[in-house]
Amino acid sequence: MNKQQLAAKIWASANKMRSKIEANEYKDYILGFIFYKFLSDNEVRHLQEKAYWSDEDIKNDLNDKDKETVRYCQDNLGYFISYDNLFSTWLSIGVDFSVSNVTDALNAFTTHISSEPNKRRVFKDIFKTLAEGITNLGGTPADRTKAITKLIRLIKDIPTDGSQDYDVLGFIYEYLIENFAANAGKKAGEFYTPHEVATLMAEIVADHLKDREKISIYDPTSGSGSLLINIGKAVAKYKKDKSQVTYYAQELKKNTYNLTRMNLVMRGIDADNIIVRCGDTLEDDWPFFNENEEGKIIEGSYSKQTVDAVVSNPPYSQSWNPKGKKEDPRFKEYGLAPRGKADYAFLLHDLCHIEDDGIVTIVLPHGVLFRPGEDYNIRKNLIDNNNIDAIIGLPADIFFGTGIATLIMVLKRNRPTTDVLFVDASRLSVKDGKKNKLTASDIRRIADTVINRTVTPKFSCLVSRNSIREDNDYNLNFPRYIDSSDALETWDAYGTMYGGIPNHEIDMLNKYWQTFPSLRTDLFTPKNGTPCSCLTTEDVNRSMWENTDVAKWETLIQDSLKSLPEYLDRCIIDKMLDLDIHQEESILAEDLYNRFNGCPLVDRYDAYQLLDNQWTGIYTDLEMLQTEGFQAARLVDPNMVIKKSNKEEEEDKEIQNGWKGHIFPFELVQKNLLKDEYDTLMQKREELDCTIASFADLIQEMTEEDKETYLNDDNTEFDISKVNEGLCEALNAIESEELDILNKYIVLLEGKAKKQEKLAFITANSAVDWVSIEPSKDGTYSKKNIQQRMNEIRFGYPFPENSIEWILLQVVSKTEQVKNLKKEISVREKDLHEETKTTIENLTDAQVLMLLHEKWVRPLHENLLYIPQSIIDELTAKVSNLAVKYEIGLTEVEQNIVNASRELSAMLDELTGAEFDMQACNELKNTLSTGVPDIMKTALLEKMFPKEGETIPQVRFKGFEKEWETKQIVEIFGKEADKGYPELPVLSASQELGMVKRDNIGINMQYSKQNIASYKRVLPGRFVIHLRSFQGGFAHSAIEGITSPAYTILYLRDLQKHDDYYWKYVFTSPKFIKRLELVTYGIRDGRSISVDDFFELLFSYPSKDEQQKIASFFSLLDTLISAQEQKLGKLRSLKKSFLEKMLVNVQD
Repeated sequence: MNKQQLAAKIWASANKMRSKIEANEYKDYILGFIFYKFLSDNEVRHLQEKAYWSDEDIKNDLNDKDKETVRYCQDNLGYFISYDNLFSTWLSIGVDFSVSNVTDALNAFTTHISSEPNKRRVFKDIFKTLAEGITNLGGTPADRTKAITKLIRLIKDIPTDGSQDYDVLGFIYEYLIENFAANAGKKAGEFYTPHEVATLMAEIVADHLKDREKISIYDPTSGSGSLLINIGKAVAKYKKDKSQVTYYAQELKKNTYNLTRMNLVMRGIDADNIIVRCGDTLEDDWPFFNENEEGKIIEGSYSKQTVDAVVSNPPYSQSWNPKGKKEDPRFKEYGLAPRGKADYAFLLHDLCHIEDDGIVTIVLPHGVLFRPGEDYNIRKNLIDNNNIDAIIGLPADIFFGTGIATLIMVLKRNRPTTDVLFVDASRLSVKDGKKNKLTASDIRRIADTVINRTVTPKFSCLVSRNSIREDNDYNLNFPRYIDSSDALETWDAYGTMYGGIPNHEIDMLNKYWQTFPSLRTDLFTPKNGTPCSCLTTEDVNRSMWENTDVAKWETLIQDSLKSLPEYLDRCIIDKMLDLDIHQEESILAEDLYNRFNGCPLVDRYDAYQLLDNQWTGIYTDLEMLQTEGFQAARLVDPNMVIKKSNKEEEEDKEIQNGWKGHIFPFELVQKNLLKDEYDTLMQKREELDCTIASFADLIQEMTEEDKETYLNDDNTEFDISKVNEGLCEALNAIESEELDILNKYIVLLEGKAKKQEKLAFITANSAVDWVSIEPSKDGTYSKKNIQQRMNEIRFGYPFPENSIEWILLQVVSKTEQVKNLKKEISVREKDLHEETKTTIENLTDAQVLMLLHEKWVRPLHENLLYIPQSIIDELTAKVSNLAVKYEIGLTEVEQNIVNASRELSAMLDELTGAEFDMQACNELKNTLSTGVPDIMKTALLEKMFPKEGETIPQVRFKGFEKEWETKQIVEIFGKEADKGYPELPVLSASQELGMVKRDNIGINMQYSKQNIASYKRVLPGRFVIHLRSFQGGFAHSAIEGITSPAYTILYLRDLQKHDDYYWKYVFTSPKFIKRLELVTYGIRDGRSISVDDFFELLFSYPSKDEQQKIASFFSLLDTLISAQEQKLGKLRSLKKSFLEKMLVNVQD
């Protein structure tokens, strides 16, 4: 189990165990116990490795009576824990363990802390919160004992021995803190800075300090200590000795102050390098050179302590008391922050405590950039004194407990330049649950920009001090300097009016045309005499890939990555046991940057993100390999799973379910070293999935009555007992001459007929296929074999396809297939699992190296090779959007309206009907140019189809006088279920648009082969009945494709008598939708159509000629309505275009 899995397991259990205790409170208990385990194990390890104690020595001699041992531990560790109070001893006590063991141990710990001032400050009262809160874990000692027993058993597997364990322990500790923060609401801000923000600040600070031998860092509002720890990890990339880093930390809240101390100690930082204080940063200046044990200045000896870097995330806009602080050295030169907002007070405290060549990074709310009054004065002094180096705007909703926009301000005492770098990163990040989160590439992009002071349009800029002073009056608000918003969409007047893609909008894609000079001419043809061009291809993406410049560019990228696998093998795999894993990712990133330097359009940070995604797993593997040795690759671990208890009083149990690779996933080994067995298993699984999926098709073929008889209550699965009963009845009802004869033969057997009599019967009845029955030695047949033959006849009986008997027979047959396949798969899985375990345990060195390559190198290389595809897909989308935007101009729309109006007017003249209906039609003619409202279409649909029970509509075209014919739907439509066309596009059903390609409506779904194989083909002219009957539930298809097997496909039985477009309008008419209520079941949007009941409905229809006339009429109406809507859209676009051209931009 790697550290991520172990941390997740502990969190899941702890979150469940805390029950009704608040997350913010429960964290103090579990984190306190984890820390106590660390101190216990650390003491034992130290005595064994440094003082050469044996297990027996520890058991017999580790007690407070041995004053020399007590003093030795205090001098070297800062504390002493006797054998009786060790965490491991608690576990060994078993059922005799009680809460008193914990309270006694915590009291003893306090007694045996070192008297050396700094060590004592690190450990004094560190378990006070835990000791005082134990009573909250249960109402009685027995309850508390039970709760603590669960806790210590939960954390007992956290390793604390070996070179990687500080990181494992620290990782788990940080993981738990983060998850408690996510569940602690507003209180989370008191103790936790998100890891990504801490990492960003650490990267900036570490680069500034990279050339220094000794480093001192300070966090005056330390919370959990995550900011300090991240800086420690970041400077490790520059080969810093951790003993050369001194950590200063101050925290106001005692329980959070304990978190700081625990977190620092558990990272393996020597107590002598941890200088901490519980106190109010703003009320009492700290740290000092001369102070007592409590962190108080020794009277008359004030000497301010300065450090190399200060990092902080203080409470935002907190109230404070500035009274009496005017002469405070921290604020004297800059001014006092307002009473209600202490943001600048914290900043000035930080700035006061850095060396002349030091650095400050502090998280602040945006208000500090522009607030007036005292904030203005401080801001002015900071700018005039040239202290502000950079301001980084962070995304909103990135911190726990608050959604306000924040920033990181970077400050220095002495700077070589006077400009200020603004970085607007507010549009970076990805969504992570309800919060936003900076990705690894976001962090790298921001840090590189700050370190290199890079200027990037819409992201970063350098602003002179004069500009800040004179042009902006010391206002640092981001919009004054960077407009990071997306460019407003432009609308070209000519293109909107006449159609065609404006050349200047094509020019906006110039970065692509510079890389692919010939692609523009391949895609676009100029419209002579106009400022526009036309798209010359229907398949934009294919045309791009066929372009020679694109091909050369892709080859360039492929060539740049050709040697990458070999390089990664050499750098990571060959040196896996010795390389510095803290530095390696930066080295690999630099190599990637160099590879892509000559590759236009490739964003180096996108490449870095792909590297980081892969590196996370590589890093974990390297930790284990470096700690446990090369042999770790041949280890398998028990695969532990939680078995849920069905009884409330019983706890869930952790049980073993097979094995898993310590380094290599079983599936990776199977794909590469056991390929034949793996492929066979996959084929069997696919066969099983296809067989199971076919049950849904059989259900679709059943009548509603049969569904009620043979399905479960939800009508989703077959009730096998009912199916067997129904099938037996059907099989026994089969009549055939051969069955009659075989039954008579059985009567002979039961009557104990003699051999000659049986042989005579066999000879006399040639209608039986006696050859297919296995005979006995004497040439006669046993009852068993006769019955077997009778079953063969019955089960092979040719029931009509899709009859209920045929369906039941299929269900029984497929159920047996499923049973046999599951059995076979289970055996194969078990065999393959055991073979995989054996294979891993016996891997050769060469196989280990090959598998590491497949796990680490190949996925990264393949993902990087996909970069060209993603870039071309992005360009395809941009070009396609332009083509759609200017596909048709207003003049063409207007002409379409004129043409449709003219044709529709002529058709209106052909209509006959009642006087007032004709008056309405004449008025419609007069309003055609201004548009046809949908309500008029609805009214005409009502009039042009007969009322229920009638065969002549109220309004119809001249020349058609015959009554409409009436038939059941089953006589007009048939059902079809044509399958096996996986190459066709997947369609989705839409009442408004009919059947459309799923890819064209933004639905991106992955389909397995077995699912696609069961999809039904839809041909042009077919109708699809949706699973749900919203707005009718019938979709007409004008295209070929495949759709869900859950849908019913209808086809017209006689195309000589019926027009599919006519029926398209029938199925959308209000009368039809009303009639559907008779054949639907369920409620609201969950109503489903009963196809069998629908088939029994009576419908009247005219001749095909009249059908086509009606369909043409409504098609023209639709065309006119659509054109009018297009016209409105084009007019809106023109308005936007004229607003752009006729109004001057307002300047600040």
